[in-house]
Amino acid sequence: MSPTLTQNAGPSTNPVRERTRQNAGLLRRRRLVDSTVTVLCALATLIVLAALASILFTLVSDGIRGLTFDTLTRVTSPPGSGGGLLNPILGSIIQTALATLIGTPVGLLAGIYLAEYGAGSVIANSVRFVSDMLLSAPSILVGLFVYLILVAPVGHFSGFAGVAALAILVVPIVVRTTEDMLRLVPISMREAAAALGAPRWKVVLLVSVRAARAGLMTGVLLAVARIAGETAPLLFTSLGNLNWSVSLARPMASLPVTIYQYAGSAYNDWVQLAWTSALLITTGVLLINIIARLGLRRQDR
Repeated sequence: MSPTLTQNAGPSTNPVRERTRQNAGLLRRRRLVDSTVTVLCALATLIVLAALASILFTLVSDGIRGLTFDTLTRVTSPPGSGGGLLNPILGSIIQTALATLIGTPVGLLAGIYLAEYGAGSVIANSVRFVSDMLLSAPSILVGLFVYLILVAPVGHFSGFAGVAALAILVVPIVVRTTEDMLRLVPISMREAAAALGAPRWKVVLLVSVRAARAGLMTGVLLAVARIAGETAPLLFTSLGNLNWSVSLARPMASLPVTIYQYAGSAYNDWVQLAWTSALLITTGVLLINIIARLGLRRQDR
Protein backbone atom coordinates (compact mmCIF):
# COMPACT_ATOMS: atom_id res chain seq x y z
CA MET A 1 0.00 0.00 0.00
CA SER A 2 1.69 3.20 -1.24
CA PRO A 3 1.84 6.25 1.00
CA THR A 4 -0.11 9.37 0.12
CA LEU A 5 2.12 11.84 -1.67
CA THR A 6 1.63 15.52 -1.04
CA GLN A 7 3.12 18.16 -3.33
CA ASN A 8 4.34 21.38 -1.81
CA ALA A 9 4.51 23.26 -5.12
CA GLY A 10 3.45 26.99 -5.20
CA PRO A 11 0.18 28.15 -6.68
CA SER A 12 0.01 27.75 -10.45
CA THR A 13 -0.10 30.91 -12.61
CA ASN A 14 -2.78 31.30 -15.23
CA PRO A 15 -1.18 32.74 -18.44
CA VAL A 16 -4.42 34.31 -19.59
CA ARG A 17 -4.97 36.17 -16.32
CA GLU A 18 -1.35 37.32 -16.28
CA ARG A 19 -1.60 38.73 -19.82
CA THR A 20 -4.90 40.42 -19.00
CA ARG A 21 -3.33 42.07 -15.96
CA GLN A 22 -0.36 43.28 -18.01
CA ASN A 23 -2.65 44.68 -20.71
CA ALA A 24 -4.73 46.49 -18.12
CA GLY A 25 -1.62 48.10 -16.63
CA LEU A 26 -0.40 49.11 -20.09
CA LEU A 27 -3.81 50.60 -20.90
CA ARG A 28 -3.78 52.64 -17.67
CA ARG A 29 -0.32 54.00 -18.45
CA ARG A 30 -1.35 54.94 -22.00
CA ARG A 31 -4.47 56.70 -20.77
CA LEU A 32 -2.42 58.59 -18.20
CA VAL A 33 0.10 59.71 -20.83
CA ASP A 34 -2.72 60.64 -23.21
CA SER A 35 -4.50 62.70 -20.56
CA THR A 36 -1.27 64.42 -19.54
CA VAL A 37 -0.36 65.36 -23.10
CA THR A 38 -3.91 66.56 -23.79
CA VAL A 39 -3.86 68.79 -20.73
CA LEU A 40 -0.44 70.19 -21.67
CA CYS A 41 -1.60 70.92 -25.24
CA ALA A 42 -4.73 72.63 -23.98
CA LEU A 43 -2.67 74.65 -21.50
CA ALA A 44 -0.22 75.72 -24.22
CA THR A 45 -3.13 76.71 -26.46
CA LEU A 46 -4.68 78.81 -23.70
CA ILE A 47 -1.35 80.53 -23.03
CA VAL A 48 -0.92 81.41 -26.73
CA LEU A 49 -4.52 82.62 -27.01
CA ALA A 50 -4.16 84.68 -23.85
CA ALA A 51 -0.96 86.29 -25.14
CA LEU A 52 -2.59 87.02 -28.51
CA ALA A 53 -5.69 88.45 -26.86
CA SER A 54 -3.54 90.63 -24.61
CA ILE A 55 -1.59 91.98 -27.60
CA LEU A 56 -4.75 92.69 -29.58
CA PHE A 57 -6.48 94.30 -26.61
CA THR A 58 -3.50 96.58 -25.95
CA LEU A 59 -3.18 97.42 -29.64
CA VAL A 60 -6.86 98.25 -30.06
CA SER A 61 -7.28 100.12 -26.78
CA ASP A 62 -4.19 102.28 -27.31
CA GLY A 63 -4.49 102.69 -31.06
CA ILE A 64 -8.16 103.46 -31.50
CA ARG A 65 -7.87 106.67 -29.46
CA GLY A 66 -5.85 108.26 -32.25
CA LEU A 67 -8.01 106.95 -35.10
CA THR A 68 -9.71 110.19 -36.11
CA PHE A 69 -10.64 111.84 -39.38
CA ASP A 70 -7.64 114.20 -39.15
CA THR A 71 -5.30 111.25 -38.62
CA LEU A 72 -6.42 109.70 -41.92
CA THR A 73 -6.54 112.92 -43.96
CA ARG A 74 -3.54 114.97 -42.78
CA VAL A 75 0.15 114.41 -43.46
CA THR A 76 2.78 113.99 -40.77
CA SER A 77 3.94 117.21 -39.17
CA PRO A 78 6.09 118.45 -36.24
CA PRO A 79 5.01 117.57 -32.69
CA GLY A 80 2.06 119.47 -31.33
CA SER A 81 0.76 120.62 -34.72
CA GLY A 82 -1.94 117.97 -35.13
CA GLY A 83 -0.34 115.89 -37.86
CA GLY A 84 -1.79 112.74 -39.35
CA LEU A 85 -0.74 109.59 -41.17
CA LEU A 86 -1.95 110.14 -44.72
CA ASN A 87 1.45 110.01 -46.40
CA PRO A 88 2.67 106.94 -44.44
CA ILE A 89 -0.59 105.12 -45.23
CA LEU A 90 -0.34 105.79 -48.96
CA GLY A 91 3.39 105.07 -48.93
CA SER A 92 2.84 101.67 -47.30
CA ILE A 93 0.03 100.81 -49.71
CA ILE A 94 2.11 101.75 -52.76
CA GLN A 95 5.28 99.96 -51.67
CA THR A 96 3.51 96.84 -50.40
CA ALA A 97 1.28 96.55 -53.47
CA LEU A 98 4.12 97.03 -55.97
CA ALA A 99 6.41 94.64 -54.09
CA THR A 100 3.68 92.00 -54.08
CA LEU A 101 2.97 92.50 -57.79
CA ILE A 102 6.67 92.12 -58.60
CA GLY A 103 7.60 89.33 -56.22
CA THR A 104 4.53 87.10 -56.49
CA PRO A 105 4.85 86.12 -60.19
CA VAL A 106 8.56 85.41 -59.74
CA GLY A 107 7.91 83.26 -56.68
CA LEU A 108 5.00 81.40 -58.29
CA LEU A 109 6.98 80.57 -61.43
CA ALA A 110 10.01 79.46 -59.43
CA GLY A 111 7.84 77.31 -57.14
CA ILE A 112 6.05 75.71 -60.10
CA TYR A 113 9.41 74.89 -61.71
CA LEU A 114 10.74 73.31 -58.51
CA ALA A 115 7.60 71.20 -57.96
CA GLU A 116 6.74 70.20 -61.54
CA TYR A 117 9.84 70.35 -63.73
CA GLY A 118 13.03 70.46 -61.68
CA ALA A 119 12.89 67.26 -59.66
CA GLY A 120 16.47 66.26 -58.81
CA SER A 121 18.16 68.70 -61.19
CA VAL A 122 21.17 70.78 -60.20
CA ILE A 123 19.44 74.03 -61.11
CA ALA A 124 16.40 73.17 -58.99
CA ASN A 125 18.56 72.28 -56.00
CA SER A 126 20.49 75.52 -56.38
CA VAL A 127 17.30 77.60 -56.62
CA ARG A 128 15.83 75.83 -53.60
CA PHE A 129 19.02 76.42 -51.58
CA VAL A 130 19.13 80.13 -52.43
CA SER A 131 15.41 80.50 -51.69
CA ASP A 132 15.78 78.85 -48.29
CA MET A 133 18.74 81.09 -47.50
CA LEU A 134 16.74 84.21 -48.37
CA LEU A 135 13.80 82.92 -46.33
CA SER A 136 15.91 82.68 -43.18
CA ALA A 137 18.13 85.73 -43.80
CA PRO A 138 17.53 88.82 -41.64
CA SER A 139 15.60 91.46 -43.56
CA ILE A 140 18.19 94.10 -42.69
CA LEU A 141 20.69 92.27 -44.91
CA VAL A 142 18.28 92.58 -47.82
CA GLY A 143 18.00 96.29 -47.08
CA LEU A 144 21.77 96.68 -47.07
CA PHE A 145 22.04 94.77 -50.35
CA VAL A 146 19.48 97.01 -52.05
CA TYR A 147 21.14 100.06 -50.54
CA LEU A 148 24.43 99.12 -52.18
CA ILE A 149 22.97 98.55 -55.63
CA LEU A 150 20.11 101.09 -55.84
CA VAL A 151 20.69 103.82 -53.25
CA ALA A 152 24.44 104.39 -52.97
CA PRO A 153 25.07 104.65 -56.76
CA VAL A 154 22.42 107.39 -57.23
CA GLY A 155 23.17 109.17 -53.96
CA HIS A 156 19.64 109.34 -52.49
CA PHE A 157 16.90 107.16 -51.03
CA SER A 158 13.82 106.31 -53.08
CA GLY A 159 10.51 104.52 -52.95
CA PHE A 160 11.65 102.29 -55.81
CA ALA A 161 14.51 100.96 -53.66
CA GLY A 162 12.01 100.19 -50.90
CA VAL A 163 9.80 98.31 -53.37
CA ALA A 164 12.80 96.29 -54.57
CA ALA A 165 13.77 95.33 -51.02
CA LEU A 166 10.25 94.23 -50.13
CA ALA A 167 9.89 92.31 -53.40
CA ILE A 168 13.03 90.32 -52.57
CA LEU A 169 11.43 89.36 -49.25
CA VAL A 170 8.24 88.25 -51.00
CA VAL A 171 9.92 85.84 -53.42
CA PRO A 172 11.26 83.11 -51.06
CA ILE A 173 8.00 82.93 -49.09
CA VAL A 174 5.95 82.43 -52.25
CA VAL A 175 8.49 79.96 -53.66
CA ARG A 176 8.39 77.74 -50.58
CA THR A 177 4.61 77.72 -50.19
CA THR A 178 4.04 77.18 -53.92
CA GLU A 179 6.37 74.18 -54.05
CA ASP A 180 4.90 72.64 -50.91
CA MET A 181 1.28 73.13 -52.00
CA LEU A 182 1.86 71.70 -55.48
CA ARG A 183 3.55 68.63 -54.02
CA LEU A 184 0.38 67.95 -52.01
CA VAL A 185 -1.70 67.62 -55.20
CA PRO A 186 -2.27 63.86 -55.81
CA ILE A 187 -0.27 62.43 -58.70
CA SER A 188 -3.40 60.65 -59.90
CA MET A 189 -4.92 63.99 -60.91
CA ARG A 190 -1.93 64.75 -63.12
CA GLU A 191 -1.98 61.24 -64.59
CA ALA A 192 -5.70 61.50 -65.38
CA ALA A 193 -5.22 64.78 -67.23
CA ALA A 194 -2.20 63.42 -69.11
CA ALA A 195 -4.14 60.29 -70.06
CA LEU A 196 -6.75 62.52 -71.74
CA GLY A 197 -4.03 63.98 -73.94
CA ALA A 198 -3.48 67.29 -72.16
CA PRO A 199 0.00 68.76 -72.66
CA ARG A 200 2.26 69.22 -69.66
CA TRP A 201 1.71 72.97 -69.33
CA LYS A 202 -2.07 72.51 -69.29
CA VAL A 203 -1.80 69.81 -66.66
CA VAL A 204 0.24 72.14 -64.48
CA LEU A 205 -1.89 75.23 -65.06
CA LEU A 206 -5.41 73.79 -65.14
CA VAL A 207 -5.03 70.85 -62.75
CA SER A 208 -2.14 71.30 -60.31
CA VAL A 209 -2.33 75.06 -59.84
CA ARG A 210 -6.12 75.08 -59.70
CA ALA A 211 -6.18 72.32 -57.10
CA ALA A 212 -3.61 74.14 -54.95
CA ARG A 213 -4.89 77.69 -55.40
CA ALA A 214 -6.05 78.02 -51.79
CA GLY A 215 -2.57 77.14 -50.55
CA LEU A 216 -0.96 79.44 -53.12
CA MET A 217 -3.14 82.31 -51.96
CA THR A 218 -2.12 81.56 -48.38
CA GLY A 219 1.52 81.92 -49.37
CA VAL A 220 0.88 85.29 -50.99
CA LEU A 221 -1.02 86.48 -47.91
CA LEU A 222 1.84 85.38 -45.66
CA ALA A 223 4.23 87.38 -47.81
CA VAL A 224 2.00 90.46 -47.65
CA ALA A 225 1.68 90.12 -43.89
CA ARG A 226 5.46 90.00 -43.51
CA ILE A 227 6.42 92.91 -45.74
CA ALA A 228 3.58 95.10 -44.44
CA GLY A 229 5.35 95.36 -41.09
CA GLU A 230 8.98 95.38 -42.22
CA THR A 231 11.02 98.34 -40.99
CA ALA A 232 14.71 97.46 -41.31
CA PRO A 233 14.92 97.22 -45.13
CA LEU A 234 12.96 100.45 -45.56
CA LEU A 235 15.36 102.38 -43.32
CA PHE A 236 18.11 101.72 -45.86
CA THR A 237 16.02 102.21 -48.99
CA SER A 238 12.95 104.48 -48.92
CA LEU A 239 13.93 105.96 -45.51
CA GLY A 240 10.72 107.93 -44.95
CA ASN A 241 9.39 111.37 -45.74
CA LEU A 242 7.59 113.84 -43.49
CA ASN A 243 6.25 115.69 -46.54
CA TRP A 244 3.63 114.62 -49.04
CA SER A 245 5.20 112.51 -51.80
CA VAL A 246 3.99 109.61 -53.91
CA SER A 247 6.95 109.64 -56.29
CA LEU A 248 8.98 106.45 -56.36
CA ALA A 249 12.06 108.47 -57.27
CA ARG A 250 12.02 110.27 -53.90
CA PRO A 251 12.12 109.09 -50.27
CA MET A 252 8.70 107.70 -49.35
CA ALA A 253 6.98 107.46 -45.99
CA SER A 254 5.62 104.19 -44.61
CA LEU A 255 3.78 103.07 -41.50
CA PRO A 256 6.53 100.75 -40.15
CA VAL A 257 9.16 103.50 -40.36
CA THR A 258 6.72 105.94 -38.77
CA ILE A 259 6.23 103.52 -35.86
CA TYR A 260 10.01 103.22 -35.50
CA GLN A 261 10.47 106.99 -35.46
CA TYR A 262 7.49 107.89 -33.28
CA ALA A 263 7.28 105.05 -30.73
CA GLY A 264 10.30 106.22 -28.72
CA SER A 265 9.49 109.88 -28.99
CA ALA A 266 9.10 112.14 -25.97
CA TYR A 267 5.97 113.70 -27.50
CA ASN A 268 2.64 112.12 -26.59
CA ASP A 269 0.98 112.91 -29.92
CA TRP A 270 3.74 111.11 -31.83
CA VAL A 271 3.50 108.10 -29.52
CA GLN A 272 -0.25 108.03 -30.12
CA LEU A 273 0.32 108.11 -33.88
CA ALA A 274 2.71 105.15 -33.51
CA TRP A 275 -0.01 103.11 -31.77
CA THR A 276 -2.52 104.09 -34.43
CA SER A 277 -0.07 103.11 -37.18
CA ALA A 278 0.33 99.65 -35.65
CA LEU A 279 -3.45 99.27 -35.47
CA LEU A 280 -3.82 100.29 -39.12
CA ILE A 281 -1.23 97.74 -40.26
CA THR A 282 -2.91 94.95 -38.30
CA THR A 283 -6.36 95.90 -39.54
CA GLY A 284 -5.16 96.15 -43.14
CA VAL A 285 -3.58 92.70 -43.12
CA LEU A 286 -6.70 91.24 -41.48
CA LEU A 287 -9.00 92.80 -44.09
CA ILE A 288 -6.83 91.51 -46.95
CA ASN A 289 -7.00 87.98 -45.49
CA ILE A 290 -10.78 88.13 -45.07
CA ILE A 291 -11.39 89.48 -48.59
CA ALA A 292 -9.08 86.88 -50.16
CA ARG A 293 -10.71 84.00 -48.24
CA LEU A 294 -14.20 85.15 -49.21
CA GLY A 295 -13.13 85.43 -52.83
CA LEU A 296 -11.72 81.90 -52.88
CA ARG A 297 -14.83 80.53 -51.17
CA ARG A 298 -17.07 82.18 -53.75
CA GLN A 299 -15.00 80.72 -56.60
CA ASP A 300 -15.22 77.24 -55.10
CA ARG A 301 -19.03 77.48 -55.18
